[in-house]
Amino acid sequence: MESAARIGAFIAVLILAGATANPGYAQDAEHGKAIFKACAACHATDHDNRIGPGLEGIIGRTAGTVPGFSYSDAIKNSGIVWEAKILDAYLESPQKVVPGNRMPYAGLKESRDRADLVAYLATLK
Repeated sequence: MESAARIGAFIAVLILAGATANPGYAQDAEHGKAIFKACAACHATDHDNRIGPGLEGIIGRTAGTVPGFSYSDAIKNSGIVWEAKILDAYLESPQKVVPGNRMPYAGLKESRDRADLVAYLATLK
């Protein structure tokens, strides 16, 4: 009887843990592609430079290194390597992450939109 009570208590703990757990968010690159439409006014998805640098291959790239693009000293000297975590922070608040950069963008506040956008950017290889 005592073992049945323990099993019942264990099941109750599992149910409670499942109800209060913060499930991870599966990134949606297709949604990120839709979000990117606002970025496309300045950035290309290939190596072409526009108002902003081309974003093909951005994941793993050192900031300020696209040939032919005139970066701010802030970006060139940042030492940033564009990985998911830093891209997320930069997309949320570019001036907070790299003060003095020239990207005229206030930031993308919704965390899921940023995660999806970063997932899309990772497809640009």
